[in-house]
Amino acid sequence: MSDLVKRYTASVGFDRRMWRQDIRASLAHARMLARQGIIAPEDLADIQRGMAQIVSEIEAGAFVWSLDLEDVHLNIEKRLTTLVGDAGKRLHTGRSRNDQVAVDIRLFLRDSIDDILVLLGQFQSNLLELAEREAATPMPGFTHLQVAQPITFGHHLLAWFEMSRRDAERFADVRRRTNRLPLGAAALAGTSYPIDREFVAAELGFEGLCENSLDAVSDRDFAIEFCAASALLMMHFSRMSEELVLWMNPRFAFVKMADRFCTGSSIMPQKKNPDVPELARGKTGRVYGHLTALLTLMKGQPLAYNKDNQEDKEPLFDTVDTVTDTLRIYADMITGITARPDSMRDALRQGFATATDLADYLTRKGLPFRDAHQTVGLAVRRAEELGIDLPQLSLAELQGFSPLIGDDIFAMLTVEGSLAARNHIGGTAPDQVRAAIVRARGLR
Repeated sequence: MSDLVKRYTASVGFDRRMWRQDIRASLAHARMLARQGIIAPEDLADIQRGMAQIVSEIEAGAFVWSLDLEDVHLNIEKRLTTLVGDAGKRLHTGRSRNDQVAVDIRLFLRDSIDDILVLLGQFQSNLLELAEREAATPMPGFTHLQVAQPITFGHHLLAWFEMSRRDAERFADVRRRTNRLPLGAAALAGTSYPIDREFVAAELGFEGLCENSLDAVSDRDFAIEFCAASALLMMHFSRMSEELVLWMNPRFAFVKMADRFCTGSSIMPQKKNPDVPELARGKTGRVYGHLTALLTLMKGQPLAYNKDNQEDKEPLFDTVDTVTDTLRIYADMITGITARPDSMRDALRQGFATATDLADYLTRKGLPFRDAHQTVGLAVRRAEELGIDLPQLSLAELQGFSPLIGDDIFAMLTVEGSLAARNHIGGTAPDQVRAAIVRARGLR
């Protein structure tokens, strides 16, 4: 090969990060070969000794990775053969690089999902702590980014929690389908050696086997599913990021964020820029791109393995890194968010947030809801003309819109009254928010 072709076809520059998984799978394969009498016990001992040295060399940074050897698998096998001779050459009995790379990438992704689930759990724990502190802090709820109804900050944060809980469920589901052993499929048709795939699956912690050898070496659905789950997670964190960016703006001023997650301006000394949420919002597109890349990579491939599949790793690895880093930093950043209750309450005074409560009040008095809706609209228009909020209208003025209104209405039109009225599962009443936190901690 020319140097250009070597560089073009080699994957060792990025797939060597799977070296732990490659060695783990190779050792399980070697134990199976010895157990089945395919290689001698002495060969297994030599392979184990050689692999232990390779682990030490890689961890110490002393292992020499060669572009000429193309990928992580050949680099490790070549070094093993140098260290232990023929035993190293016997390791590849009954397998192919096709099923070898398939098992490595599944092990790598399974390990990554486990890390992601731990980080999601840390994020959720910190989020629930913040929600508990702010369970009774009133803020505006928005639709169309317009003030809609009073909610609590804790209730809003629990919506973020629900997003993250669905993310955790999706990753756990992807893990289940990832956790199938392809090793034993060899190149595409299986092997003529008397292998024991169930033994290897048990050794490596797989829940089952890939049942068809053609599919085993060519399937990358699990990687695509992972990127799809990651795209959804990043979409959720992008939405959270957008809200944090808005809330830090002085026009909202709903939250403060710890300085360690922000930067200043090179020219404007007063600026405090929410760089971390902005970058998370931007990195979402990066993950979307990787999902599209993998779907496109696989769409035209006939069975079984094709060299195209080498291109699955960089998008997958970068998705893992992006999601992992985002979760790690967000789990910390949540602890650096401080609510600004006065600003939140000021915003509630600007958008007639309790108008729906007045409509509900009239409906309970017997007025059809559509008529109540129209009546309250007229009252809001009057308050707007006067530059005041609904509770500031006099009883006489309110009764001018409907004789059904009594002096008990003013308790209904307070923010606290509005919040307390929504006292059901999923509602924003502070007691319900606290109950939801208890349930969330029990379900995690």
